[in-house]
Amino acid sequence: MTEAEKSAGSAPDITAPAVVVAGAIVADGLLLLAQRARPPELAGLWELPGGKVEPGESDARALMRELHEELGVDTSVGVQLAGDVPLGAGRILRAYRVELVAGSPAPLDHSDLRWVDAAGLREMDLVDADREWVTELALMLR
Repeated sequence: MTEAEKSAGSAPDITAPAVVVAGAIVADGLLLLAQRARPPELAGLWELPGGKVEPGESDARALMRELHEELGVDTSVGVQLAGDVPLGAGRILRAYRVELVAGSPAPLDHSDLRWVDAAGLREMDLVDADREWVTELALMLR
């Protein structure tokens, strides 16, 4: 075995984590939340809508695609919310501020949609990952 083969076998895994993106859609001081329909362990919980970034796709492009597929809207992606949230299994969640450009959100891939103010946000049964941003989101709703 050559030195290169020896060191290659012990090299650390530097594979980048898979990214999942979520959109904080705010309009008229309200935040749009989507109720999960699946998987069973998350069904009924509320989340910022979004989805997986495909290989070669930017976070912004993925989020615009996912929001169009899930809500039937065209959007513009703004600034990232503070910090990535680890999801396990080599995945991380990133959330961005999003503006509606065209269309009215419809629950095409969720059980329901709800616009909430800061007080309502704190009362929602959110998926654990999205709880990381509750304080930051509430400040956006003032």
